[in-house]
Amino acid sequence: MKLLENLINLNGISGNESSVRDFVYKEAKKYCKDVSIDKMGNVVAKKKGTSPSVLLMAHMDEIGLMISSIDNDGKIHISSIGGIDPIILVGHRVEIETIRGYMNGIVTTKEILNDSDGEKKITMDTLFVFTGLNKKTLNKLGIRVGSYIAFSKSSNFCTLGHKNIIAGKALDDRIGCYILLEIMRKLKTKNEVTFVFTVQEEVGLYGAKASFYNLKSDYAIAVDVTAHDDDGERMLLGRGPYLTIKDAEMIGNKCLNESLERVAKKMKIKLQLEVSDVGTSDATSVFTAKGGIPSAVIGVAVANIHTALGVAHRGDVEETITVIGEFLKNPPIKCW
Repeated sequence: MKLLENLINLNGISGNESSVRDFVYKEAKKYCKDVSIDKMGNVVAKKKGTSPSVLLMAHMDEIGLMISSIDNDGKIHISSIGGIDPIILVGHRVEIETIRGYMNGIVTTKEILNDSDGEKKITMDTLFVFTGLNKKTLNKLGIRVGSYIAFSKSSNFCTLGHKNIIAGKALDDRIGCYILLEIMRKLKTKNEVTFVFTVQEEVGLYGAKASFYNLKSDYAIAVDVTAHDDDGERMLLGRGPYLTIKDAEMIGNKCLNESLERVAKKMKIKLQLEVSDVGTSDATSVFTAKGGIPSAVIGVAVANIHTALGVAHRGDVEETITVIGEFLKNPPIKCW
């Protein structure tokens, strides 16, 4: 999984995905002749073929932070990009964008920094990044309002108690990007397939929304991740890919979902069926476009999601690749 490791180790916060975009573009060019970058920054790779045509999507961006203000003594105040619980940031080493690359800082509060008693409620307003430098020195390094702050490389790819238990930052959704690149590499189908690696999913599904103005497909499948949930064993690591029946914003196309289920059964792969009242994916931006596009969401459960270090199962990733790859060999003629 060296490719996944390389993807995870890149910084690509929403609106600042260029390092991931450049990497994905180079990888996609190995397998597709028709690869482009649209005005929004999405990478689009096309494999021409017959109808029905299938669109596969995964988002390149990750959650992170942006500088909202800097005090004269150098305290860097922050704004979240994407859904982040402030409590997960306390004590974390982060990387601040400078004119020379990235510089380390520590997320803390006034009370923690000074080892004093005080307000214990952690909010984004009580947090700041400490570097030991004052505002004048930070400004000389190009650190200013609007600069990006990413989770540190200490949160990069690793394995935990077993080689199949993988962890790292940005598993949401570099796992999806990895899956699309692997499908592209192994692709065996006469049908047309378009791969779209989108931007700004975490802040409003904007990349997918913009991309489809220039694209046309019969079906769309978003490849994403969902939260591990062991309460009632609803969504578990190592139990196979998940297939979204319903999330907070869309209902997956019944015909398309059933087709994916049949393929999984044929390959003897168990799917976890997801019905949720929270979260959504790029498919929400596509399924009502251009008169309606039958859409589905499939992917991998991730524990510790939307933190500096998510956890996933290697087997779930590989089985998602298998199911989608097999589906593409013979997609349904009509799902409407």
